[in-house]
Amino acid sequence: MNLLKSTTTFSFFTIISRILGYVRDILIAIFLGSGPLADAFFVAFRIPNTFRRLFSEGTFNAAFVPSYATELANGRDQSEKFATNVFSLLILSLFFLVLIIEIFMPAFVFIIAPGFSGTEDKMNMAINLTRITFPFLFFVSLSSFFSAILNSHNRFAAAAAAPVILNILLISVLLLGNILRDELVYYLSYAVTVAGIVQFVYLYFYVKKFYSPKFLFKISLDDKVKKFFSKLLPSIFSSGVTQINILIGTIIASFQASAVSYLYYADRIYQINLAIAGIAIGTVVLPQLSKLIELKNKSEIESIQNKALELSLFLSIPATVALIIASNQIVSALFGYGSFSEMSVKNSAIALYFFAFGLPAFSLIKIFSSFFFARHDTKTPFYISLFSVVLNIIISVSLFSKIGFIIIPISTSISSWFNAIALYIFSRKRNYFTFNNIFLFRFPRILFSSLIMGLIFYYLLGNFSENLLYSENFKFIYLLLTILITLICYVFVSIATKAFKLSDIKLNYKQ
Repeated sequence: MNLLKSTTTFSFFTIISRILGYVRDILIAIFLGSGPLADAFFVAFRIPNTFRRLFSEGTFNAAFVPSYATELANGRDQSEKFATNVFSLLILSLFFLVLIIEIFMPAFVFIIAPGFSGTEDKMNMAINLTRITFPFLFFVSLSSFFSAILNSHNRFAAAAAAPVILNILLISVLLLGNILRDELVYYLSYAVTVAGIVQFVYLYFYVKKFYSPKFLFKISLDDKVKKFFSKLLPSIFSSGVTQINILIGTIIASFQASAVSYLYYADRIYQINLAIAGIAIGTVVLPQLSKLIELKNKSEIESIQNKALELSLFLSIPATVALIIASNQIVSALFGYGSFSEMSVKNSAIALYFFAFGLPAFSLIKIFSSFFFARHDTKTPFYISLFSVVLNIIISVSLFSKIGFIIIPISTSISSWFNAIALYIFSRKRNYFTFNNIFLFRFPRILFSSLIMGLIFYYLLGNFSENLLYSENFKFIYLLLTILITLICYVFVSIATKAFKLSDIKLNYKQ
């Protein structure tokens, strides 16, 4: 396996999905802004989308891939039997979960957005929309099972491309915004569920080459299946802790008008980098790391783990610097149009500014967690994540009444750094990970290159300051130009300082 090639493949389709996601979000900002309709839709969309992220962005892989890799080593018949039992149990569990929540949706939405209870129309709208979007969870979770099968065979492209379907369908509906008007949120909600069905069918045709999906009413709950499901919940919780913290933030933010929308737009921006610096690298590394651990190849295990960490920091640190320097200009250029007012830009930018401080931690959680998951250890990340979530809740609830929704990104960043540092400490104690000399050589140079990049970015923003004002219609073009110039400079500075070499991460392993 080539780490750079596999990560680039996964990242390419992820970036395409995120770009389309940006187009989707700017259309939502234009037609819905940050008012009550937007808040209701974002709650309805956030719930199944959070589950999508929990299942599809490496978390289902965390439990499934190491177990499936072990079964593959025992032969195709064993792996087929294991996969079929898991698939069948997933279908039954998800069906009853969706059915129960659909029945008790008013109570469910009240738990997710208790702040809406003071506004009956807003609460009813959120309930109706969530009823429409929630079946998406069933199909996207099964799609994640197919993706995990593909990833186990080092096939990343199809799985990474699948989320593009959701954005294409939502954009298609949004283009009819002027015609649909107030009915737009309902059509968007139906499009979410339809996208889940299409995504499931799309991945089905790719996975057939490696596994023939079958549903059995008579499920064999052997020790292997029980062990997998005993690892699944901890892995979902620990690997998806960032998304859980964001969901908790949404619950708390529902008590403040428009706060759900502000957090949503800020979240969308930093997720672009997280998708590459954390999710893509963690997803790509896990299958091969699991195989190397089975082979007990210590030198290559140390090498791939250090390179994964190095690549993650190489991508996340400069992104953090850029978001801190230009949070306002970035939000304005991306979303500051139509119904999205200057005040909405300001509040979303403040949220983005504080989320940015946690961005390296969000990425490190994904990388360090994969070191545990590859060793079938899901309990340690689970307990650390549980403490992290409790810490997040305590900080958010205790200070929300004093400083409002801004405490949510602050507490998310603080709790995420706690999580990342704790994972590192325990990985050292368990002898799962040690820094090698190459990483120790590169890391200070990455910091220095990021600092130089930040100075260049700040200088360019000053030169284009008039063109980046909220009132300018073409501010996105100037922002994009500034980012491209800065990115090119960062690459050249990194090469000059020897912070990064593409050849260094071309790690090839025998399959």
